[in-house]
Amino acid sequence: MKHLRLLGMESEREALLKAMQDMECVEISSIDGSEEALKSGFAKPDDKALMSAQEASRAYRTALASLDRFAPEKKGMFRKRQGVSRAAFFSAESEENARTAAETINKDTRRLGEIESERTKNEALRATLAPWLTVDAPLGGADGALAVFFGTVGLNVTDDALKALADSLDGLLTWQQASSDRSLRYLLVMCHGSVKERALSALRDLGFSTVSFRGMTGTAKENDKALAENLAALEKERQEIEQRIAGLGGKREALLEASDRAAIALRREEAKSRLVGTDKVFLLEGWLPADRCAEIEKTLKPFTCAIETREPTEDEYPQVPVQLKNNKLTRPLNMVTEMYSLPAYGTLDPNPLMAPFFILFYGIMMADMGYGLLMMIASVIISKKYRPKGTSGELFSLLGLCGISTFIMGALTGGFFGDFLTQLVAIVSPGTVFALPKLFDPLDDLTMILIGSMALGMVQIVTGMAISLIEKCKRKKFLDAFFEEITWWIVFIGIALLALGKGVAVLYVGCALVLLGPIVQGKGCTEFGIGAAAAAVIKAILHDEKAVLPCSTLLDGPYGQHGVYASVPCILGAAGVEEVIELTLSRDEAEGFAKSCAIIREHCEKL
Repeated sequence: MKHLRLLGMESEREALLKAMQDMECVEISSIDGSEEALKSGFAKPDDKALMSAQEASRAYRTALASLDRFAPEKKGMFRKRQGVSRAAFFSAESEENARTAAETINKDTRRLGEIESERTKNEALRATLAPWLTVDAPLGGADGALAVFFGTVGLNVTDDALKALADSLDGLLTWQQASSDRSLRYLLVMCHGSVKERALSALRDLGFSTVSFRGMTGTAKENDKALAENLAALEKERQEIEQRIAGLGGKREALLEASDRAAIALRREEAKSRLVGTDKVFLLEGWLPADRCAEIEKTLKPFTCAIETREPTEDEYPQVPVQLKNNKLTRPLNMVTEMYSLPAYGTLDPNPLMAPFFILFYGIMMADMGYGLLMMIASVIISKKYRPKGTSGELFSLLGLCGISTFIMGALTGGFFGDFLTQLVAIVSPGTVFALPKLFDPLDDLTMILIGSMALGMVQIVTGMAISLIEKCKRKKFLDAFFEEITWWIVFIGIALLALGKGVAVLYVGCALVLLGPIVQGKGCTEFGIGAAAAAVIKAILHDEKAVLPCSTLLDGPYGQHGVYASVPCILGAAGVEEVIELTLSRDEAEGFAKSCAIIREHCEKL
């Protein structure tokens, strides 16, 4: 890679960036605070265009996701995109049609979210009303001479206790049990207004918890009926919207093209956001492959700009992008390497060394000519017919190589779909015994298999350790190289000498060095997650931080749950859990949460 610095005219910025984007070889990096003298007077561009591009890209992706949900497309492993000319792809008419479709779909999708939120809220309210459906009293309570309370007490509060309470208030209190469950009694309590405060105080002593029905008037049954009707109307509206979105399935191809255009525009705006400039010129820094320096100079020759390239310094290695260049044998392993992480710039590419092991071990595991043949055929057909690119292309190339390895190992062990040919011959010609020729039988040559497996494993381990040793020595980390690689080689040599009867001194030395290594290197420990979480909770309470943290607390209404401890977002302060934050849940989320709470209740009852 080469470091690129380009100083160009502001009037040519858009065209120049588009030309560089078409080349697909330059990664523009953010300009840091170095060489302040050069950059004096330069400023970052306005980010409004970037935000607009992000919003446009997000809108198209959201619309496509809604179509995939409500108008799913029947497709195979690979989707064939329709060809389109450059002029049609960037036409204003195509853009306008896609934008209109996306706006319509996204508007309906937002309404679906509102419907789901309202549905969840209404169902939670219905769950709150359920214990009170037998009560004819209005939920809003009463004023004046009569005080009405809705609330719950534990099952341990008997009718005798309530009667004693009424007697202490000169009979000016009465109650009605609306319902009960496994842990609570739901009571309607009425008393004379003159003893309201005394009644409340006495009820609290019995563990009475008031239930509030904010904004509700009329009886529980009337409110439940209204909520049920509202839910039915919401369900009807939801179905109509989903059908309307499904009817726009024919716009998928136009939206895909628009999404691609938005992605191109977004990448260009992201690049522009990393530039600095004035009203006359702009400054660009980035990275490009060394073998394409001449190409970019030729491409940018029509523009008024100055270009400077140089080799990266060692301090810049962590920021230098990495582009793997491998041959046909090792290139398919790129997908495996990228699943973990690319090697840092200036370090060794692991693919050429690890590819043979990966392909060989895959063949050893499968070891069947039939399966190997199918893998090779599938790889050839898919690669020729569909021509997959990127990760998919590498996957099927790797499939073909692994198929070859599987076929060869199958030929060595005489496997063709297991013993398919043996069984087939026995059916066609009873009494005839047929078996494919083989170099060895894994079931009969167990000792050979064991020794061979250990030998291959040791070769791979030693190879990996050798690579690590070389890399650490290049970075002058000699102590790490000694204690993390060389000490283990001493152990391996000691084991070999012990097997040959040459004594155990070398093995003892190796083991001692392995144990000494972490002490000398000062390796630490990272198991602090649980302690950190506990500390955050304690800190929030002691310092009254009003922090929002997930915490297990008693639910009595939120999320439609009563009498169960569950972990939900809470505001933690000096009083502990000061407020439960009730999030809007989708239908699936609400059902899953209710199921979890039911399991908690079930296990608590078994204790």
